[in-house]
Amino acid sequence: MHIRNVPGRKSDMNDATWIADLLAHGLIRSSFVPPAPIQELRDLTRTRRQLVHEVARHVMRIQKILEDANLKLTHVISNIVGVSGRAILTALIAGETDPDRLVDLTRARLKASRADLLDALHGRVTDHHRFMIKLHLTQIDALESAIATIEARIGDALGPFRAAVSLLTTVPGLSDTTARVLIAEIGTDMSRFPSVGHLISWAGFCPRLDESAGKRRSTRPRQTAPWLKPTLINAAWAATRKKECYLRAQFLRIKSRRGAKKAILAVASSMLTAAYFMLGDGVEYHDLGSRHFEQRDKEQLAKRLLQRLRDLGVAVEVKAA
Repeated sequence: MHIRNVPGRKSDMNDATWIADLLAHGLIRSSFVPPAPIQELRDLTRTRRQLVHEVARHVMRIQKILEDANLKLTHVISNIVGVSGRAILTALIAGETDPDRLVDLTRARLKASRADLLDALHGRVTDHHRFMIKLHLTQIDALESAIATIEARIGDALGPFRAAVSLLTTVPGLSDTTARVLIAEIGTDMSRFPSVGHLISWAGFCPRLDESAGKRRSTRPRQTAPWLKPTLINAAWAATRKKECYLRAQFLRIKSRRGAKKAILAVASSMLTAAYFMLGDGVEYHDLGSRHFEQRDKEQLAKRLLQRLRDLGVAVEVKAA
């Protein structure tokens, strides 16, 4: 973004000339380029995410086919490619349409009652529906096999970084998979970032600077780190569901004033800040507790009131209640 040319002069030849001129004058800042082992791990984690998204797309296509056949399977089974859902889909492909026999294939762990399952399995399944369901299930099996292969490869590539991964998993909301992605995106050497603020800015969790004539036009974060930012936001949502946790208290505090979207960005930024110091100092995560803000505000309020009394010329002696 910082080497963009004047608008209206955009062409490949002009861009090449402009960039060469900037480089000759030393006006191009260096980019963050991780070492080769981190780059290989990054390729694996990014490919895994793409394959997981492809599996989700095929599952949604199966849901569309079931809706077209008037089978409301998604209303009674949360995961249609799970054990019970896969058994029903396999029976449908084989030509079974009797709802009673299809319900007998499910497991007792389903929350839906038998009557609800029978109502959901009354439909009109054609040969075209069976062909499409079989096609998508085959694709899902191939993708899941590829994901398993990549995960095994990630396990081998994580050899030198296992200590860092186990360190990051002490943060609430950071699972083993999320910690791997974090290591693959930012590495383990935090000296590459001059400060934690540079890392937060690089990841796109800080407001942009867009002011003119003394007015701030926009504070929306920049579109950066497309592989790291969504992963940290998902981890932040997981952290907010943990009770008696500082991150949950921070989310609720900001949400009441600024809304959930800005609150979750602040929580993700705090998690990335913690990861910066944990990887740099080699220490585990220390939670400040859910009552941190209450205690901090109490002390600040007492100091402010005491200063107000002093300004009024009143000397007071403070004792604990």
